[in-house]
Amino acid sequence: MSQVDLDTAVGYVLKRATVALRAAMDAALREHDLTVPQYSCLEQLAHQPGLTNTDLARGTFVSRQAMHQLLATLKSLDLVQGDGGGRHERFTLTDDGTRRLHGASAAVAAVQEQMLASFNPEQRRRLHAELTACADALSQ
Repeated sequence: MSQVDLDTAVGYVLKRATVALRAAMDAALREHDLTVPQYSCLEQLAHQPGLTNTDLARGTFVSRQAMHQLLATLKSLDLVQGDGGGRHERFTLTDDGTRRLHGASAAVAAVQEQMLASFNPEQRRRLHAELTACADALSQ
C-alpha cells in the first residue's frame, strides 16, 4: 500500500502544475513555430549573449547532445549564430531570432499571467521564494 497521500503531496501537485504549464506553453509557442526548449534557449541568449552549448544545456534542462541538435535547428532557421565552431563555440541571437523571441516571450508571459491570475503581488513573491527554496533544498 502506498505511503503517499496524493491529496496532500506537494510533489504531486507541483508535477501537475509543471505538466499543465508545459502544455500551455507548448500551445502558445506553437503559434511562433517554437518548442519550449527552443524558446528557453532563445530567452537565455537574449539575457546572456555568448553562452556555450554546455551553458545553454544546463539552463534549458536538456543534455549537451540534445542542445547540440537544438542549436543546429536554430542555426538552420537563422535564429542563432555561433562564433565559428568547436566545443567552446559561443552563440548569439540573430535579428530574426530576436524578432521571433519577442512574440514568443509575450505568449509565454500571457501563460504565466493566466497561471498566476488569482495571486496578488505578495502571494506571487512568496510562491517564487518558496519554490526557489524547494529547488535549492534538493540541489544541495
